[in-house]
Amino acid sequence: MKRIREAIRDDQAPTRVSASKPWALIVVTLIFAGFVLVRFVAFRQTQPDGVGNQVMAQVPNRYQPERAMRYLQEICKIGPRVTGSPGMQRQRDALARFFQELGGTVTFQNFEIRHPENGESVPVSNLIATWHPNRPKRFLLCAHYDTRPYPDSDRRNPKGYFVGANDGGSGVAALMELSHHLRDLPDDLGVDIVLFDAEEFVWLQDRDDYFLGSKFFAQKYLAEPPAIPYQSGVLLDMVGDRELKIYYEGNSLKYAREVTTGIFRTARSLGGSAFVPRRRHVIQDAHWPLNEIARIPTTDLIDFDYPRPGFGAPSYWHTEQDVPANCSGQSLATVVWVVHQWLLEQSDELTPKG
Repeated sequence: MKRIREAIRDDQAPTRVSASKPWALIVVTLIFAGFVLVRFVAFRQTQPDGVGNQVMAQVPNRYQPERAMRYLQEICKIGPRVTGSPGMQRQRDALARFFQELGGTVTFQNFEIRHPENGESVPVSNLIATWHPNRPKRFLLCAHYDTRPYPDSDRRNPKGYFVGANDGGSGVAALMELSHHLRDLPDDLGVDIVLFDAEEFVWLQDRDDYFLGSKFFAQKYLAEPPAIPYQSGVLLDMVGDRELKIYYEGNSLKYAREVTTGIFRTARSLGGSAFVPRRRHVIQDAHWPLNEIARIPTTDLIDFDYPRPGFGAPSYWHTEQDVPANCSGQSLATVVWVVHQWLLEQSDELTPKG
């Protein structure tokens, strides 16, 4: 996924020391040692006892963690879903049937790109599932549904097998769970679920382009604006972490502050600790073209510290460890609950209840 332009990390403390002042070096060394010890103790004390770790108050029964997790497992059983691959085609067909069965009208945005390795043509297809297209308040809920070709951040096997459970699967599984609640929205609300393809068709870092599907979608939206434009958008990415912690993302605050803070207020009203109203990372993601090109104020809900932040903590991002076993249906259901409740709050017709 995604280029990180800036990461505000609690475990980074860069220091510059002059060699001409050895006493300063000693002081800095002692401070650093104390810093490491504090971080280690805090890290040990904050480890979860089990799945979900009380990331939210009790999620209502209508949001089903087991069902959401089953969706994620089914997606990952397909295997890699690289743009243009048989796995992506299988996933696309299955998702189209799924959303149609739940009352959505499914269309596709099809286009082609060139493979960065050999120049061959590669088919790309954004999936759009629509509920209530003629209602006055319409919202965009989105994720990417392609996987990176390889787990290129895996130190042991960077050309290995990558199923992208959290990065590629979790946003899709969450939107599948959320789609159970879209047929019965208030009469003034409508929703499009959009799954972007070719967001991570990156075979060589710093050479290949990200966000091809979301850029295409944004350009089409700008060139052919709908009769009823979106009020705002919500991007779900890496929302399945067993140790879920979603912070304010910097570009979301820049482009869509009201949307971002509104969702976090909803989360706070529901209870729990999964949503932390503090900025941590600045990330380029699919919300960038939606904001910059299409001018749809879109927030990115993302837990980039997978599985957790902290000195010496592992990272499953873009590795073979990004598998369903490191994800949680409780986390998926938590995000669905918050987003659905926030969506209901946008209606003029009712005041939602937890």
